[in-house]
Parts: sequence; structure tokens; C-alpha cells
Amino acid sequence: MSDLTEAVLTARHRPREPRRTASSMQRREARWGFAFISPWIVGFVLFWMLPILASLVFSTLDFELTNPDETSFVGLSNWDRALSDPQTWSALLVTLRFTVLFLPLSLVVSLALALLLNSARLKGRSFFRLLFYAPSMIPLVAGILIWQQVLNPQTGWLNRIIDLTGVQATGTSGLRWFDNPVLVLFAFSFIGLWGVGNTMMINLAGLQGIPTQLYEAAAIDGAGWWRRLRSITLPLLSPVMFYNLVIGSVLIMQYFVVPWVLFGASGHPDGSSRFLLVHFYEEAFVFGNMGYGAALAWLIFLVVAALTALLFGTARFWVHYGTERS
Repeated sequence: MSDLTEAVLTARHRPREPRRTASSMQRREARWGFAFISPWIVGFVLFWMLPILASLVFSTLDFELTNPDETSFVGLSNWDRALSDPQTWSALLVTLRFTVLFLPLSLVVSLALALLLNSARLKGRSFFRLLFYAPSMIPLVAGILIWQQVLNPQTGWLNRIIDLTGVQATGTSGLRWFDNPVLVLFAFSFIGLWGVGNTMMINLAGLQGIPTQLYEAAAIDGAGWWRRLRSITLPLLSPVMFYNLVIGSVLIMQYFVVPWVLFGASGHPDGSSRFLLVHFYEEAFVFGNMGYGAALAWLIFLVVAALTALLFGTARFWVHYGTERS
């Protein structure tokens, strides 16, 4: 008993090891970590944060590229002009209309392709994965010019295929995809679906991460394909679908290259191709109104932020994570 008491007293009065060694090591590791990421931090501050803050300052100025010496402070006049300009609201309406049309379509098509390519019954899956993903690697401008010919009202492949169904699509009275205010949004959707391979691969990766034991147990219980899709696949894939939804919404709000290459700032036909970013680019870089353009840029940012916040607010009702507790 005395030996045990002596051991306890010895352990109690034993001097503790100083913590300075561990803390100094942590500080040294932190310094090396900041040293390695410092190029990214410097680049982020110089090429992202400072331009963002500068654009906020420009939104309060009457600043024109052609007359930089006559710059003056105008306060919130540019913001008031942006909110009262009918073209701004028209461009926002066009953008939202295209979002409602294309975003659900792209999500459904990419998910359907992923489900098809994830099927064990499909032969040559690797080839089809490459086939569907390859268009997303083609330069966007080249793809737009290709689709401009595919949708040609006289010689386009799509109109000729529609002719086979008995509907007169070619000729002067046929389907003029780029001259009809309604059809032009479908034309933009076709061009977008052509490059849906990236979203398809993300869905495919999510599908392959679902445990196969769940499908085997459901099959033993007699669940069919639709029941397995509704009760297993979609709930477990909902985080991936939510990611694609948020990214797709942000990208559509920045939709610019396709309408600009096809129609420039004309908004043809009848303003149906005048998206928010096209309106911003014309005001800022064509007319040189950088102050007003900066206000439009911040307005677009606020619209994207509001839309993203709305999506995150609804996520708790339909997005299911594996770490959640019932």
C-alpha cells in the first residue's frame, strides 16, 4: 500500500512537460501554411476583392470610359436609374423566363442520362459516357456556330428531321428558330443541353456513391424500379441535385456568350435574347457607362444572392444528408 501511495505522490508531483514546444510547432506549421497559400491570398485580394470594392465605388460615380476626367460623384443615381430602367426589368424577365424553361429541363435530362449510364444492362457504357461528355469540351463559340447551322430554317438538320413527321419545318413558312421570340429560347435550350455532360457526370458520380445493399434489400422486399428511384435514389442523390440546381441557377443568371455571339446587343428577336448580362455588357463596355454598369453588376449580384438564399431556404424540406438524425 505504501508503494502505491508513493507512486501516486510521485506521479502527482512530477513536473509537467512544457506546452511551449507543441504551441511553437503549431505556430511554425501555421506560418508555413500561410506561406504556401500566400500567392492565392495575394491573387484573391488583388484580382477579386479590390475590383469588387472598386466596382461598388464606381456605382456611385458618373464615370465614362471616353471621358474619365469628368468623373463626378452622383450617389445612388446609378442605382435609381438601374431600378427604373424598363430595359433592366425586361432583361430580368427574359433571364427568369429562360431559367424556368432550361434549368428544370437540364436537370431532368442530365439525371436521366446518368441513370441510363449507371445501368449495368447497358453495354458500352464507357463509350456512351465519353460520347455525352465530349460536347462540353468543345469551345463554346465553335459549338454555337455549329448549332447556328443545325437550326438553320432552310438547311438545318433539325428542321429536316421535323419534316419527316409531316410538319412543314423548312422553307419560308417553316420553323425559324432564331427569328421567333418563343422558339429562340428553345434554341438556346438545345445549345445548353448539348453541353450537359458535365452535370451528367456529377450525377453519375453521386449515383455510384449510393450503397448497392439498399437496392438489393428493396428488391428482396418487392420494390420495383420506380419505387427504388423514389425511395432510395432521389433522396440519397438530393445533395448532388441541390448542388447542380444552385450552380445552374448562378450560371443562367450569368448567361451571356450564346446570345452575344448570335445577336450581339440587338436583343433579336423582339428583345428575347437581351439577358441581364447582355444589358450590363452593352451599357458598360459598348456605351462606356462604367458607373451605371457597376450598378447593374451589383444588381445582378443581389439577384443571384437572393435566388441562392431562396434555394438554401427550401433545401431543408427536400435535401437529405446521410448524417441527419430523424
